[in-house]
Amino acid sequence: MVEEFNILLAGVGGQGVILMSELLGKAAIADGLQVRGSEILGMAVRGGSVTSIIRIGDDVHGPLIPQGKCDVLIGLEPSEALRDVSYLSKSGLVILNTTPIVPFTVSLGQGVYPALEQILEKLNDVASKVITLDATQTARDAGSMLAVNIVMLGALFGVELLPIRIATVKETIEARFPAKTAAANVKAFDLGYQACQQAVK
Repeated sequence: MVEEFNILLAGVGGQGVILMSELLGKAAIADGLQVRGSEILGMAVRGGSVTSIIRIGDDVHGPLIPQGKCDVLIGLEPSEALRDVSYLSKSGLVILNTTPIVPFTVSLGQGVYPALEQILEKLNDVASKVITLDATQTARDAGSMLAVNIVMLGALFGVELLPIRIATVKETIEARFPAKTAAANVKAFDLGYQACQQAVK
């Protein structure tokens, strides 16, 4: 029995945050777990902030994570992870893709994108542990530039905190994608899992 496990996914439009959330939720349900969740989309679908919440457990009664109650924050984009850091619990964990997506407003001189070192410093001030990986390069290695979200899903399972079987989530991935792309996505999951396992050693 799982009482409560809260996951927050943070990224920008076009990174597949909602798809990652969908796969996670379906895998949890397939393993007989209670799931609640919600999404928050930014002003622009592509490039705007996207946050998705997955809450797993028998004691979860609402779709939103209270401040300070998030167990794992997945940052598909560094600054977006920083935006949601207040949700982390004192024992919370961050898994971060280190490749930034700089907003067009920065290119226009209307804003400043923080250095990765600054982002990591602030995340480390709140999180019990911050795990970093270049999920964008790992997705390329898997054969699909679009698989950053699946790499990060694998990394999430790599910390071995989820009450979901790896076989179940792989079956969910295979069922969601056409046969031509399913293999590349399973490979992306495996590479993300391995990268996270190495990082926590």
